Amino acid sequence: MRLSDLRGRHVAVWGAGREGRAAVTAIAAHGPAGLVVVDDSANFLTLPWEGPLADAAPLVTGEAGFDRLAAADVVVRSPGVPNTHPWMVELRRRSVPVTQGSALWMADHADRTVGVTGSKGKSTTSSLISHLLTAMDRPNVFGGNIGVPLLDLPEAELYVLELSSYQCADLTDSPRVAVVTALFPEHLDAHGGEREYYRDKLNLIAHGPHAVVVNGADPRLAAELGDRAAIRAGSPDTTHVSSGPDGTQWFHLRDTPLFPRAALPLVGRHNEGNLCVALAVLDALGVDVVARKDSLAVAVAEFQGLAHRLTEIADPSGLTFVDDTLATSPYAAMHAIDAYEGRPLTVIVGGADRGLDYSPLRAHLADREITVIGVPDSGPRIVEALSGLPSVRTELADDLVAAVGLSRKLTPAGGVVLLSPAAPSYGRFRNFEHRSEVFAQAVADTAR
Repeated sequence: MRLSDLRGRHVAVWGAGREGRAAVTAIAAHGPAGLVVVDDSANFLTLPWEGPLADAAPLVTGEAGFDRLAAADVVVRSPGVPNTHPWMVELRRRSVPVTQGSALWMADHADRTVGVTGSKGKSTTSSLISHLLTAMDRPNVFGGNIGVPLLDLPEAELYVLELSSYQCADLTDSPRVAVVTALFPEHLDAHGGEREYYRDKLNLIAHGPHAVVVNGADPRLAAELGDRAAIRAGSPDTTHVSSGPDGTQWFHLRDTPLFPRAALPLVGRHNEGNLCVALAVLDALGVDVVARKDSLAVAVAEFQGLAHRLTEIADPSGLTFVDDTLATSPYAAMHAIDAYEGRPLTVIVGGADRGLDYSPLRAHLADREITVIGVPDSGPRIVEALSGLPSVRTELADDLVAAVGLSRKLTPAGGVVLLSPAAPSYGRFRNFEHRSEVFAQAVADTAR
């Protein structure tokens, strides 16, 4: 389904946030017979619905919204509306067509798009791809889950998109190059279970992409792919890291050394894998990676890590505060913890409770000396999952601001305070950017 297919039809947009606003603007321009917006989750964090948006589509809130959804020819849901929502279940039962802005956009732009998803690494990898393509004289527009709704993107010859599992779920067209960076259980409450989550995530590659690029070192992803044709970055037959001409670790394309691992300013082995995936994508797009290896080395060295992803905040105390608010699963938090191995570490965990299993985090911390501070809503449950580990000190704080203050008292000089929540931001924050803002402000306010 394309945006143009909505002309003359009655359309209901479900969700009044960033994605819903973009959908209303785009759909209104195509002349629907009727357009309404439904928001069943309005609260004190909800932004006003006014001006041109209100002129284009009336807003219906609360339980009355379902009747408007059920009466529509097409429902365009925001990514935040879960598959498990009772209204979604009923709409499916009634065979009401449901799509998303990402699917409407992709139907018109798939051939010009690199789409990146993954349970871990999609933000950094998509940003690396966009950055390196620009350095290789391949201008592109970067958007998606990183903060710019697809329906707000300008026209361009090439797009690089970060796509969440929610955005992938309703796609009926795959991007030209479909990229998957990692796969582990996440967002299970929204998708309905582990199998459903994997299905929705891998829907990105289900509709005829020209090329599929994956992280070949991820065992669960390998198991889900089976013998499907894919470029498996990290393998010797494509981009990988191994000993170079000077005996240190180098990035390679097959047998050819490209540049030293030291050129990449990002910490952690997982970021080595992210760059291997990015380089494999450039190779798949026809960039002569070997011929341009020197220029690529310069571009890699100039890459700035993403905000909210292992972003270090300067502090006069000598402590290193790190914003990793995009780490919304235990597996992502484990990667972040590994990146600061060898330094005294306090980790702040907790956020919206999706019922995730935190036993993998417990196993990961079994032999580590670390302090963990839990904040609502899931923080107490995470702390409980870590109880009894001899070298793990656990504390609880009333909120993120209190956790920052407590971390200053508990973290030894020269140590690291890592916000890696292993849980999403919604519920107590508008979005992940809001959580980052609160964290950074708390660091500044307590630096006395």
